[in-house]
Amino acid sequence: MTPPDLQLPDDIETLKAMVLAMAEKAARTDALESEVADLKARNADADERIERLTQILKAFDRARFGRRSEKLGSPGIDDEQEAFVFEEIETGIAAIRAQVDKGATHPDSKRPPRPRKGFAPHLERVEVVIEPDELPEHVDKQKVLIGEDVSERLDVVPAKFRVIVTRRPKYAFKNEDGVIQAAAPAHIIEAGIPTEALLAQIAVSKYADGLPLYRQEAIYARDKVELDRKLMAQWMGKLGFELDILADYILAEIKKAERIFADETTLPTLAPGSGSAKTAWLWAYARDDRPFGGSSPPMVAYRFEDSRAGDRVARHLSGYRGILQVDGHGAYNKLARSDGGNDGVMLAYCWSHSRRKFYELHASDSSKIATETVELMAKLWQVEETARGQSPDARVAARQATSAAVVTELFALWQKTLPRISGKSKLAEAIRYATSRRSIFERFLTDGRIELDNNIVERAIRPQTITRKNSLFAGSDGGGRTWATIATLLQTAKMNDVDPQAWLTQTLERIAKGWPSSDLDALMPWNYTR
Repeated sequence: MTPPDLQLPDDIETLKAMVLAMAEKAARTDALESEVADLKARNADADERIERLTQILKAFDRARFGRRSEKLGSPGIDDEQEAFVFEEIETGIAAIRAQVDKGATHPDSKRPPRPRKGFAPHLERVEVVIEPDELPEHVDKQKVLIGEDVSERLDVVPAKFRVIVTRRPKYAFKNEDGVIQAAAPAHIIEAGIPTEALLAQIAVSKYADGLPLYRQEAIYARDKVELDRKLMAQWMGKLGFELDILADYILAEIKKAERIFADETTLPTLAPGSGSAKTAWLWAYARDDRPFGGSSPPMVAYRFEDSRAGDRVARHLSGYRGILQVDGHGAYNKLARSDGGNDGVMLAYCWSHSRRKFYELHASDSSKIATETVELMAKLWQVEETARGQSPDARVAARQATSAAVVTELFALWQKTLPRISGKSKLAEAIRYATSRRSIFERFLTDGRIELDNNIVERAIRPQTITRKNSLFAGSDGGGRTWATIATLLQTAKMNDVDPQAWLTQTLERIAKGWPSSDLDALMPWNYTR
């Protein structure tokens, strides 16, 4: 190949300058190639790290949001720890991407903008208009607005304390006896310092958001406000007393339902006189008629007990004669008559609870029968998705069309398998759990009010388990009853998509002013209006 003709200068100095310029250009090219190679290596490493973190993230995603039977099997990882890991992985991925973008000449220049969900319309909008700079070449020219780019960013104004100063002037009439003065406004804490709004803030932080009083004490101190945790604890005790009648009202409303969900979980408590920890129990009773087309509001009631004995649930549900959907705990069996008489509840069992036993075997790849069971059960939930919100009769029709055959196939599979396996195996245990309760498991096929699972109450009880790490009770008289009372009201507010703090503030103000006990329904979260 013939090299291209070059117009070389005759002057030596000019030729030297030309050679130096070419050398500098070659050096820059080498530097750019080195930078590109470095960026490619950095991107490859980042892609590998992001992929590894993403896979872990997906696993924790399934653990957090999947059915309880699909949660991670590690006994050392609880819901709160899973949430922490989820957040840290997301943080790690964002840090890696930021590092890569910083090294790029045009970071994310070709990345299309992600679709963003708009902010809620009730949020205050602060308009900021940024005009272009007035440059010398713009003088004597008329600007014509042809459009604008609009973007929104979420901002926050930190919550701050304020002091409400109430003055009540005293007046006397000339040449008359006596003094007139407006009455002092009523408050929940008489002759105390908190408004009802502050009480609501502390209660929601502790009982809905899992923020213990000692942490709140430290947070408030940053604003130069000294609120001793002991004083706040006394306020919460007073709140529990005032709100107890409302929590009892919610339980009474739950017991009017055709169907109730029940579940229980452990909470740490101190043994009286010993100082050592023992196990207490939080019982939860939920009502939600929406899955079978009901119009009653959803609600949940908690009861704190030092025991899991059957007499506790019998006391809580005294007089109830409807459907009780549970996970199979023996305490509930005492409420039902074996002959199905009308003076006892009708039990319905949770298929998720049974499925969980098979799923553990399926996840460990230790049983083809367990895998086949899980695959068959998946068809039951597919039917439920299509029937949710329909009338009981429509739900029964959908279940009879598909679910009934699946249930028959499941029990046939289990009865065929059981004689062929060791009676001490985990698979045999899972099969016996289902087959020994067959009639109760099958009730959802003929009664559209019954749910396939107990997830409604499990979702209601899950937020309260945060307290296991953030609290230690001293029995029912040592904060447990107050906690159950306030949590009942705040969780019910959240189930009805009501801001618990706004509702509680309004309710405390109404109670302080002497709201009549004959009109408790108007105070319920589902009737809240601003």
